[in-house]
Amino acid sequence: MTNPQIYDLITEKIAKENVLVDEPMKKHTSFKIGGNADFFVKVKSEEEIKHILEICRNSNIPLTIVGNGSNLLVSDNGIRGIVLKINIDKIEIDKTINLQEKTVITVGAGVPLAKLAFQLLNESLSGFEFASGIPGTIGGAIRMNAGAYGSEFKDIVVETKCMNYDGDIVILNNEQQKFEYRKSIFKDEKYIILETKLQLTQVKDNTVIKEKMDEYKKSRLEKQPIEFPSAGSTFKRGNNFITAKLIDECGLKGYSIGGAKVSEKHAGFVINTGYATSKDVLELVNVIKEEVFKKFGKKIELEIETIGDEI
Repeated sequence: MTNPQIYDLITEKIAKENVLVDEPMKKHTSFKIGGNADFFVKVKSEEEIKHILEICRNSNIPLTIVGNGSNLLVSDNGIRGIVLKINIDKIEIDKTINLQEKTVITVGAGVPLAKLAFQLLNESLSGFEFASGIPGTIGGAIRMNAGAYGSEFKDIVVETKCMNYDGDIVILNNEQQKFEYRKSIFKDEKYIILETKLQLTQVKDNTVIKEKMDEYKKSRLEKQPIEFPSAGSTFKRGNNFITAKLIDECGLKGYSIGGAKVSEKHAGFVINTGYATSKDVLELVNVIKEEVFKKFGKKIELEIETIGDEI
């Protein structure tokens, strides 16, 4: 099937302005790196997702799911097939629903974490402050069990509504999502996250919530290189060591390959100085891994995900 034929199929049920052809993925990742996707499709409903799944099944077209692209390194060669961006932006706060004295809210997979954090602040709902500065969406945060400042999404998720690749709806409770450190069932199984229910605590005064959010924001500004494009923390925390500390002690702060550089502010971040390629980043990552293993005998793992053609 030719690309024009695929385009015609996609646009049978999805508005043409939401279907981008030969689209640079660097426009859709916080790393600002990546080659072109054959098709970049933005969807806001279950029906649109089912339509794309049917096309991919019937025509054997590869499918890649993305959210805000804040934890991704996309290949310089781009991504074949369809890249599906989930833009479901539902937010429902029903304070009559309580679970173990917690207020339960329902949030669409495409809702940005920062946007939700400020809405919850206005509603005086506590428990989401840790996520207020994470530059992603709910879907991505659930998928990787995102966390910060001692809290993770597994602590607040009640259940998640998702769709399998046959187009069937599945509801998974907290335990069924198999949350681990920076991991969930969604990394291993083919489910598309649609929405999730979170349990939060109603407080009388939102001043404490605001103070926590301000404190976390200040910490990020002081300690993280947010002035440069990156995919957040590049490596996972070790079982019995702090990865960034080991990288620092290897003397790698400021070390660069091409446009990719180990941040001088925080050694756990590989940043894009403006012209980095995925090849630069991966070569730098390999150097970091080798040097840490050589000096400390520790194997470190990527926290960011690498996707695309021949990456």
